[in-house]
Amino acid sequence: MTRNESLVSIITPAFNSERFIGSTIDSVKKQTYLNWEMIIIDDCSTDRTVELVEEKRQKDDRIKLIRLAENSGAAVARNAGINSAQGKFIAFLDSDDLWTDNKLEEQILFMTKNNYAFTFSSYSIMDEEGNVNQVKKIFVPKEVTYKSLLRSPGTVGCLTVILDKDKIEDVEMPNIKSRQDFALWLKILRSGKKAFGLNKTLAHYRKVSGSISSNKIKAAQKNWHVYRRLEKLNTVSASWYFANYAVRAIKKTYF
Repeated sequence: MTRNESLVSIITPAFNSERFIGSTIDSVKKQTYLNWEMIIIDDCSTDRTVELVEEKRQKDDRIKLIRLAENSGAAVARNAGINSAQGKFIAFLDSDDLWTDNKLEEQILFMTKNNYAFTFSSYSIMDEEGNVNQVKKIFVPKEVTYKSLLRSPGTVGCLTVILDKDKIEDVEMPNIKSRQDFALWLKILRSGKKAFGLNKTLAHYRKVSGSISSNKIKAAQKNWHVYRRLEKLNTVSASWYFANYAVRAIKKTYF
């Protein structure tokens, strides 16, 4: 660890994650950037998640474990981690996804060099067994604004985001069942800030059958909820942004 490496707090909610949590932790431990803490928030798992995390934690004190008293959902879990974070930077990594070894080093350099508060990167897709699709990758634009994110909610992958807490005061996620990450990005960008994309593949998103994000219809309903209830867009504006989102989603899925 070099003297000028600021602490990065990695927020990882976990619920019945015994299949993948070990690999997720290992991808963090392999980081070439060493000054990090990984805060894993267990949301009342009934499998061996806690046991596996404890085994890793005993070997590396940079790994922290928070156990929630009752099952509360990803938003509450993430916010519990955010509230206990000690780092200048907040990064997000779900319990079934992976980072490339140079993820933090590349992205923190990108942020500090350009004085950015909110960044994200490209990422690849992998199947449940961890096989990375070498063809299908999610590339990112140079920058995202509030309005452009409304048009294209999937632009910013949660597993790639890093926020600078010194430049963004409120990094808590709205307490909704899903799409709380999308709602947080909008909350930050609404003030006029921009998110900046690093077009390098620095993470692998695991497609798991039956996950909330894998259900396209439910995802669409949740996006509509964000437009109308959280962002308080009128029906015409919400419909226009939703139509843009739907067209992009169809193209992404079938073409």
